[in-house]
Amino acid sequence: MKYSKYSTVIIGSGISGLYAALKIEQTANAPDGILVVTKSELGESNSKYAQGGMVGVLKENINDNPALHISDTIKAGAGLSEFNTVKFVSENSDKVIKDLLNFGVEFDCDENGELTYTLEAAHSVSRVLHSGGDATGRMIELALTKKVKENNNIDVYENNIAVDLLVSESECKGVIVFNDITKEYETIYSPVVILATGGIGQIYKYTTNPIGATGDGLALAYRAGLQLQDMEFVQFHPTALAIGDGNRFLISEAVRGEGAKLVNSDGIEFMQKYDDRKELAPRDIVTRANYNEMAKNNTDCVYLNATCISSEKLAKRFPTISKKCMENGIDISKDYIPVAPAAHYFMGGIKSDIGGATSVHGLFAIGETASTGLHGANRLASNSLLECVICAYEVANRLKSVNLNAPKQINKELKSIIDTYSNDIDVDEIDILKLKSELKNTMWNNVGILRDEFSLNNAIEAIKAISSKFTYESKCFSKEEYELRNMITVAQLITESALNRKESRGAHYRTDFTSAYENAEHSIIAKKEGELCFVK
Repeated sequence: MKYSKYSTVIIGSGISGLYAALKIEQTANAPDGILVVTKSELGESNSKYAQGGMVGVLKENINDNPALHISDTIKAGAGLSEFNTVKFVSENSDKVIKDLLNFGVEFDCDENGELTYTLEAAHSVSRVLHSGGDATGRMIELALTKKVKENNNIDVYENNIAVDLLVSESECKGVIVFNDITKEYETIYSPVVILATGGIGQIYKYTTNPIGATGDGLALAYRAGLQLQDMEFVQFHPTALAIGDGNRFLISEAVRGEGAKLVNSDGIEFMQKYDDRKELAPRDIVTRANYNEMAKNNTDCVYLNATCISSEKLAKRFPTISKKCMENGIDISKDYIPVAPAAHYFMGGIKSDIGGATSVHGLFAIGETASTGLHGANRLASNSLLECVICAYEVANRLKSVNLNAPKQINKELKSIIDTYSNDIDVDEIDILKLKSELKNTMWNNVGILRDEFSLNNAIEAIKAISSKFTYESKCFSKEEYELRNMITVAQLITESALNRKESRGAHYRTDFTSAYENAEHSIIAKKEGELCFVK
């Protein structure tokens, strides 16, 4: 077992984690340095695959203002968005985006050098910034990665997965990580640990998320006794490229924002049957419309017709999508694009405030792994990247006045946690890939776009059966095994929460409870005395 100490440890290297590291180094006193831990390589995250863009409520956009953005966000959130959180994010958007520009992020501009804005579904005005056309997340990630690599006060551990939090008496003193290359463990003492581990898409058979989106931060937090909020709200994107199994390429909502139409297998438009806003209705509505049309026609996909957009505009605005489709024999200026829903974004997460603070002192959660109350039951398009940077900025702001000296001693409880990973264990060999596949199929078939009591109870029993085959109680032998452990935990939390919410709201749709409660309430789940329970 190795030991080290840092002033701040950030788990995750997406936009929220990288920006937090840079802002903390810039504004706080971190005598023991800052560490970013990523289980893959620097720059590989959900953020990288965000095509649509980032909401920017900017002062120079004369057609927009915070009041409009607040209204749009709350409408999309289906009653569960927290007004004060939405207001804070909207009003601080201009300041933080201007700060990103100082870190080398370049958003697309017109021929006069003015920022350009795109309209996306459920937005009342054009306010979405983009970079590299349809490569916004990747471009922001590249700029921040470059700055992190250049900063001597920020260390990076690649190919390391966080396996346990050092939490005792509602205080976090550090984290234990596992190096998947050397197969070594390391205990890192720190007064601040920030979870920025991203989403959960990989627990579903079809997802737009990369292979690392296995809900690691959520599982760590649950085992450490933190509260998790609104775990039933999984957003399925309506238009993923319907080619191949598993991970699917995202066809950005911005394509519909530019005028593309959804059609069925006969080439007939259908969105007018489901919502007056047609292709620009909120994602949950468009997703269920696509799902219904596929079921009605017994097909594996519907189609996106972008041929009404000029070929020049398609090439300039959507170079990544154009290239990916062409690689699969689809010329989007002439051909329809086969699309189908896929798990995309997670509105639930670790209950935290806008600055990432949780119920455990010294432990913060930001980005997709957190639930701040911004997104509610159904995220407004492109609010996610904005939330990432706002929360990262705010957590750094709060740490300005915090003593960031690494802890010098630990109690018996924490020593016991560390000893768990120092001891050898003997277990049977497990087929990790097979169990992951079983879990993904279970979640897709039973806890997906449409849910009911029967399917959810089926999922609970199936998850229990998978868990019984996974005999590692704590220490594992590889990153993939730790990921499966985390996936099982998160799948259980999502399913139990979906069963507990006997209504349809936002992205959570129950065919046996199709109406919504009169009063919207958050669901909060936690581990108490070793058992899962709902907190009132």
